[in-house]
Amino acid sequence: MASLPKRTLAGMVGTATAVMLYCIVPQFEGIAHRGYFDPVGIATKCSGDTHDVVVGKQYSEAECWESLNRQLMAHADEVLKCTPVLRDHPNQLGAAVSFAYNIGGDAYCSSTTAKRFNTHDWSGACRAMNESDDGRAQWVTSGGRVLPGLVKRRAKERALCERGL
Repeated sequence: MASLPKRTLAGMVGTATAVMLYCIVPQFEGIAHRGYFDPVGIATKCSGDTHDVVVGKQYSEAECWESLNRQLMAHADEVLKCTPVLRDHPNQLGAAVSFAYNIGGDAYCSSTTAKRFNTHDWSGACRAMNESDDGRAQWVTSGGRVLPGLVKRRAKERALCERGL
């Protein structure tokens, strides 16, 4: 019996979006080859992976690459399941997967951003990545405090999302 071809991120989201994600997610998450606790105490490894982490353990370049790839594919899968309308919109899909990678798939799927994508309110969906309807910043806190890195990340995700609208 022939084995099935290996699933790839590029096969899921397209080459342009995959390249975008391989660049922007590590830019925001960083790359740590040792398990550590993030600023709010969550055990983390490699590029923001919080699954099966051993704090203090050394992770190889190959392990971190596999971790990033596995997490990007998992989040892309979640994003495409709850917002299938993004399939042919590479910038918006890239922004949504980066957003979901950071906030989690369940939070993304129940977000105003996802709901607005599904109603084709493209600019409203992008705006909701970092701004509430009353103009206040959102999705930029962790552990109850505003993190400058999240402010920058949300602004960049929103700008990517708005590209080509």
